[in-house]
Amino acid sequence: MKQHKLEANHINVGYDKKEVIDDLSVTLPDGKISVIIGANACGKSTLLKTYARLLQPKKGEILLDGKNIHLENTKELAKVIGLLPQSPIAPEGIRVSDLVARGRFPHQGFMSSLTEKDYEAIQEALEMMKIADLADRSIDELSGGQRQRVWIAMALAQQTDILFLDEPTTYLDITYQIEILDLLKELNETKKTTIIMVLHDINLSARYADHIIALKDGDLVAEGNPCNIVNEDLIKTVFNLNCSVISDPISHTPLIIPIGKYPRKEEGCQI
Repeated sequence: MKQHKLEANHINVGYDKKEVIDDLSVTLPDGKISVIIGANACGKSTLLKTYARLLQPKKGEILLDGKNIHLENTKELAKVIGLLPQSPIAPEGIRVSDLVARGRFPHQGFMSSLTEKDYEAIQEALEMMKIADLADRSIDELSGGQRQRVWIAMALAQQTDILFLDEPTTYLDITYQIEILDLLKELNETKKTTIIMVLHDINLSARYADHIIALKDGDLVAEGNPCNIVNEDLIKTVFNLNCSVISDPISHTPLIIPIGKYPRKEEGCQI
């Protein structure tokens, strides 16, 4: 994978007259996994979409290797940046392999058919997501976790250096969440793909992220390695949640223990 510098430079982003992000500047670390966290409606997905050129800043700019991405050729940009949005919709009855093949569009010429290189990229993506055995199945027949792996495989077939994923684990049970995040971690480690995600689960974010970007009301509160920035004060500021932060005994990353109104049982569990 090529090295890239992707940065938000004093961006303001909003919808109609509502401003969501105000004067934000963040450079994404190359070859790492970054996770954007924050409470609902704080601007997480807005920031991700702006980085991926789905939204244009009202002020400031998104720079890829020093160039404004809104001035770049769309098809050429799609060879560098891939995006898996929230709740993508597949054509009814489409086969898994045909959906994954759509990721090769940026690499194809006008009216050209799939080449040997395209088929190799498709097969590699299927194997990386461990769904090669599902290639001839209709996506309508698959479970939620299997479908999510198919969508990620389509993004992988695009063979981009940078991959954005907007809440890739939403609506999945914990087994599928861990499975998807493990596969993305493997992709990052083997291909050095720069991955940027929006996640709701702060503990999974801390476990899988190399770099966390914490937002509140469209403002950057903190960014950095989870071990350096995730603490009780950050969680209180970002989520308005009282908590205790301990070391995860498995990953040795921050583990958030929420403190609610009724945190104690009269008799504890013997485990």
